Amino acid sequence: MKIIIINGPNLNLLGKREEEIYGNVSFEDYFSSLKDKFPDVSLEYYQSNIEGEIINKLHQVGFSYDGIILNAGGYTHTSVSIADAIKSIKTPVVEVHISNILSRESFRHNSLIAPNCKGSIFGFGLNGYELAVNSFLI
Repeated sequence: MKIIIINGPNLNLLGKREEEIYGNVSFEDYFSSLKDKFPDVSLEYYQSNIEGEIINKLHQVGFSYDGIILNAGGYTHTSVSIADAIKSIKTPVVEVHISNILSRESFRHNSLIAPNCKGSIFGFGLNGYELAVNSFLI
């Protein structure tokens, strides 16, 4: 099974930014432990702060991978183009957010990408990524 995690804007700062929301672990450290938990899954990681690069990555992997885990960050609430890219590919996508987007500012309550995803996981911290991997294994 081949799964890629795609993280969007500002998620390269995990472990450094707003620790009360996002914790103090870098994504690279977390990703290493996630790979150890799923030795039989080929896990890859990609991060970009640029909307077009995220769309390009979705197009690149969206017909050959078994699963995509996407944390589009702020683009979740603004990017029709990322939503369209998800709708255009064959590989199922699970939307993940570290924080509970429904307990934050009201503009974060609407996900433009959710209707095109297999499912959405939010509010479980970094463990949301593990839940998303498991969703592809059941």
